[in-house]
Amino acid sequence: MDPISIVVGLAIGLIVGGGVAWSVASKGASTKREEAERDAKTIAQRAELDAERIRGEAELSGRDTVLKLRAEHDRKVEREYEKVRDRERAQQKADSALSERELGLEKRKRMLQDVEDRVARDQDEIRAQREESAALLDQRKDELARTAGLTAEEAREELLESIRMDVADEEERLIAKSEEVIRSTSEELARDIVATSIQRVAAGHTSEITVSTIDIPNDDIKGRIIGREGRNIRAFEKASGVDVIVDDTPGVVLISAFDGVRRETARRAMNKLVKDGRIHPARIEEVVRETATEVEETINNTGKRTVLDLNLGKMHPKLVHLLGRLKYRTSYGQNVLQHSIEAANICGLMAAELGLDPKLGRRCGLLHDVGKAIDHEVEGGHPAVGADVARRCGETKLVVNAIAAHHEDVPMDTAYAVLTAAADAVSASRPGARRDTLERYIQRLQRLEEIATRYEGVDQAFAIQAGRELRVMVNPNRIGDRTSQRLAREIARSIENELTYPGEVKVTLLRETRVTDYAR
Repeated sequence: MDPISIVVGLAIGLIVGGGVAWSVASKGASTKREEAERDAKTIAQRAELDAERIRGEAELSGRDTVLKLRAEHDRKVEREYEKVRDRERAQQKADSALSERELGLEKRKRMLQDVEDRVARDQDEIRAQREESAALLDQRKDELARTAGLTAEEAREELLESIRMDVADEEERLIAKSEEVIRSTSEELARDIVATSIQRVAAGHTSEITVSTIDIPNDDIKGRIIGREGRNIRAFEKASGVDVIVDDTPGVVLISAFDGVRRETARRAMNKLVKDGRIHPARIEEVVRETATEVEETINNTGKRTVLDLNLGKMHPKLVHLLGRLKYRTSYGQNVLQHSIEAANICGLMAAELGLDPKLGRRCGLLHDVGKAIDHEVEGGHPAVGADVARRCGETKLVVNAIAAHHEDVPMDTAYAVLTAAADAVSASRPGARRDTLERYIQRLQRLEEIATRYEGVDQAFAIQAGRELRVMVNPNRIGDRTSQRLAREIARSIENELTYPGEVKVTLLRETRVTDYAR
């Protein structure tokens, strides 16, 4: 039912009720009529207010309904618009793909056209070359026909030209054949180069020792050297860092030290003290200081003279000083400076034989053992120590690599590194160059191999590089990748504990899996 109809019905009911009340009141008393009229007005006012309130609620309810319907309609319209937009995007994507395909087809058409054009041009060129060849052949025939009428000079020139063409073809065949011969004889040529270099740089060697002998005029000097309660000899050993041996051997005092510079300083200082005769702690310290300064000057002069004699140009003062120190350094009884000079000359000569820079070869050979001057002060092998010093002193990467790689600790990047390693091996392995006897050398190599082969899973072991490297071949079925690392470490520890050797021994463990099958 409509709210307005309800309000109207209520109003009519109220009016009818009022009339009834009025008629009753009129029948009753006049006072009651007035009260009835007032009540009727009150009821009418209330009815109007209720009617207004109901009308307002009805309008609000109708407005909410309209808003809900409109929102639902808007959502439906938005969904339809989204579907339309999706269809438009799909259509645009399809159009784009079609355009790309058309562009690809057009590009292929152009490529095909280019190929056809090139083929046509090639055919034209071939046709022209054939025509030119035919014309040249005809011309040659005509020239040959006129040969009988040529002069001797003309005939000779034409013959020479024909011979040149034949020689050019023969030259190509000879070059290919020569390359094959060179490859087959390169090893023999390398041996000849090394042998020639050795002969040109042949030099005598004297075995160096770690003990210096001091001649004294009489045994009374021994007492002065020892001093009261040994104070002089203790002061001398403390100031110079060497061991002084005073025994019953008449006329000599021994000075022992593995540091050649300290030993030379002590030897000179002791000779000065013996000649001077004044031997006491204060004088000993003064003479040792003065002698140390003299030895340092000698070291620098030796380094400079070495660089000058080898014509190496400028060199960093630090490297010059270290070269001078090598004069007092020995390896297997071989003087390291003399060994370095010999290696430098051998390396330079081999570089010249191969068409390389001999000056650069001499530089690499001279500096290859420079790390031995300080390897007792710095941790690591002398190749790595020397390469680090050379790098910090501004030497080129080529020289640094030759120093670091001459024991194959790092890859050899250049031919100079290979020549440096070869020169080092030649100089060190020449008969008489080192104090070790052949028997002791062989025993050390055999001992290295025995240590490795006693481990389970090791098939073979080879000591190479004059005992500097041990290559171990293991059974791949019994030794895995992780076990290989542990085994190499154990072999290295065993060598450290059981053998005495200079420098380092590199342990290289090889694990190789080979698979063989047959096609029948």
